[in-house]
Order: sequence, then structure tokens, then C-alpha cells
Amino acid sequence: MNLYRVRSLFLPTAVSPPETEREDEAADAAGPGGRFNMFQRMMLRWRELHPYNPVHVVRIGRPLEEERLRSCIGDRLRSAGLTGLVVDLKRWRFRYEGGPEAVDLTVSTGGSDPEATLARAIEREFNVPFAATSRARPFRFLAIDRGDSFLIALTYDHFVASGDAIARLLTGIAGLYAGRDVGPAAVERYPATYRNLLLRHPLWALRACAGLPALISRSRRAYRPHYQAIEDATNAFSCFRLEPRQSEALRSAGAAWGVTLNDLLMAALMKALSPIAAARRSDARRPELAVASILNMRQDFPAGAAEALSPCLAAFSVGHQVPDGIALRELAQHVHQASVRIRRGHLYLQSILALGLSGLLWPLLSTRRRHRLYPKHYPAWAGVTTLNVSSLLGDDFDYMRAVPTGPLCPLVFAVTIARDVLHVGVSFRTSALSRDAVDELAAGFVGCIDQLRTEPC
Repeated sequence: MNLYRVRSLFLPTAVSPPETEREDEAADAAGPGGRFNMFQRMMLRWRELHPYNPVHVVRIGRPLEEERLRSCIGDRLRSAGLTGLVVDLKRWRFRYEGGPEAVDLTVSTGGSDPEATLARAIEREFNVPFAATSRARPFRFLAIDRGDSFLIALTYDHFVASGDAIARLLTGIAGLYAGRDVGPAAVERYPATYRNLLLRHPLWALRACAGLPALISRSRRAYRPHYQAIEDATNAFSCFRLEPRQSEALRSAGAAWGVTLNDLLMAALMKALSPIAAARRSDARRPELAVASILNMRQDFPAGAAEALSPCLAAFSVGHQVPDGIALRELAQHVHQASVRIRRGHLYLQSILALGLSGLLWPLLSTRRRHRLYPKHYPAWAGVTTLNVSSLLGDDFDYMRAVPTGPLCPLVFAVTIARDVLHVGVSFRTSALSRDAVDELAAGFVGCIDQLRTEPC
């Protein structure tokens, strides 16, 4: 195996073969640009298996004027420098050349049930790929007219951006349409990669490497999700919301138990998943139920990463046997202890190293084995991703997200905090979970939260 590729597993993109360095120098001479980080590279590989398109939705409490909306979208994209994207997959580089670009906007009516119309549209966006060309157009917009208000949905090819950057972009478009002073569309298009992070903090990388055997051991105790057809990655979608009284119950419980909101959400999801994964109880080798959490790493990067467009993400998972009758408090505190250990030790970098390893293996695997790679070696039943957009919203805005499952797990809860309301977008692989099962799971999740309001913390 090429020595440079082996070394890059531990310091991703830190060392390049001489011919690649010469190509990079030529690319730099041609104009500004950036390198894809490790997470972006895997996203680009994942989309070869199935589209990997999150959707963000904002409600604007004003009538829809299509041409005005189209103008606001175009102005915001151009002022942020997000037009003319050129992708070079051979060298894992990209650049935004700017200039005019046609806005991909579709307008429809909400009909008698706007929420059902939106859910169907999100499912469609999940499963329709973006064109994989060097001249990329990674944004699609959909407006759903509701008479005195409308919804605008932004679908994006996930390798381009993370959720917090898209939230700033979309609320900026909404604010521009509503006539608010939204300020400049500040965005860092070419942030530092994980290479820079690992070179700045080599002890973090060494600690993550040293912990890999323990991670492998935990993964071997986790019960694997069952897929009827592993190569069928079709995503479906449903959603619900937690009202202010339920959100307050979560905050009160978290404060009383000394755990975070994310800990509580992961624990409640574990409890709700337990009946669906009940077969694990007869598996002596794999009795645990694992749930993953997506973590934003911007605070670990140098100044400027806070405004970066590119995703700076990592992940970690927590497993537990979840016996019948376990209290949510006990489960949340178990999740909290694990997450504190992972965060303090920066062990979430293990997910980046694992992506580096899977990137090395990727060319050697058949399509079926690529689909099976993560469920087999890093089994997780669900993922939780949270985003607080309260500070970005105007009085007449509301916000929700939908994040596809990808190849990592068959279910994702995308929790968006918009003031006192928690919107939960649920995406799921139809080859692993039925809609009835997901409805049952959502009811169990809400039941856990409602129980907090009836029992003292």
C-alpha cells in the first residue's frame, strides 16, 4: 500500500505525494480555492451510493411574490460568494468563481394540507441527486404558497456546508425578503481542514488512536440494525414538535439531573427505540442499543471557523442495554458520563480517523460492501443532531430541518430549537423501518418527555 496513504490515515491530508503537491501548487496559481476536509470527502463518497441532501425550511409570515423571492435568493448567494462552484475530485479541491447563476426555485401551493405537502416534498428532495459535475449547483429552493404566508425550503448537497452555515444563509434570505437589515453575508468559504487541527493538537490525535481498541470493543457489543435490502437507501420523512411546556420540562430535568439537552434527547430516543430493537435481548454477544450524536467541532479550529461554510463535524455513539423499566434519569446520566468523557478527551476525533480508514478501503469494496461497511463495523440505530436557530429568527419566522440518514444508521432525529419550540424532523431508511414503526417510536419519544411533566425531577 502507498506509504503516503497509510500516513494520511493518521494525519488526514497532512502528507501528500510529491506529484500531488505539484498539482496543488498549480491549482493555487490558477486562483483561490480550498481543500475538502475528511468529512466532506466521505460525504462525496456517500452520495455515490445515494443522495445525501439535507433540507432546511423557514416559514415567512408574508405573501409570496415569486420574482422578489428569486431576486433575494440570487442576491444573497452572490454576496456570500457562493456561485460558480467548481469541484475537482481528482485532487479533492474546490473553488467558488462567482458571477451570475440561475436560481433553482420551484413554486407550489400548499393545498388543503401544507404540512403533508412539505413532508412529501422533503422526501422527494432526499432522494433526488444533484448532478455530479465539475460545475456544481449545490442548492435547490422550493416555495410552498400558503396564502398569507409561505414556506421556503433549501435543499443542499451536504458536502458543501453544515447546518449552522445553511441556517445563517436561509434566515438571511428570509430577512432580506421581509425587509429586515440582515447585514453582510459573511462566510468563510475556504476554512482550515482537519489536517491543520491534528497538526496543532497532536496529543488529541494520539489519544484518539490509543482509544480505538476500546471503541472497537464497544461496537462489538452493539446490536446491528436489520435491513431488508441493504442497497436500498431510500429515505422517508415525518416530523413533530415539542411545545414550550415540553421544552421547559426538558430544561428543568436537565438542570436537576446535571445533564445536557443533547444527553436527554439521546436517552429518550434510546428508550423509544428499545421496543423496536427488542430482538437484541436474545443476542448474548450484542445486547446493547447504540445511538450516535453529531458534534460540531468549530470551537476546536482557529479563528474564522465560526463563519465557515464547510462542515466541521465529528460523531460519537453511546450504547446501553436499556432494560425494561429503566428510568430516563438513569439513562440520561449514563449518556452524560460517556459524552463528557468523549468531549473532554476529544475522543470524537476517532470518527475522523475512522473516516480516513474507510476512505482507504473504499476503492477496494464492491457497492454492496460499501453499503454494509458502517452497519457492520459501527452499528448505531439512530443519530441525533441539534441546532439552535433562535438568535437568527425574526418575529414572523419559524424554522425546521430534515437530515437524511446516509449509510451510518437507519434513523436520524434532526432537532431544531426555535425559541421555545423544538422541531423534530425524522428521516428513516424504508428498508429498515416502516412508517408505522417510526410513528410508534415518535409517540414513545414524546411520551418520555411528557412523563417529565407529571413526575418530579
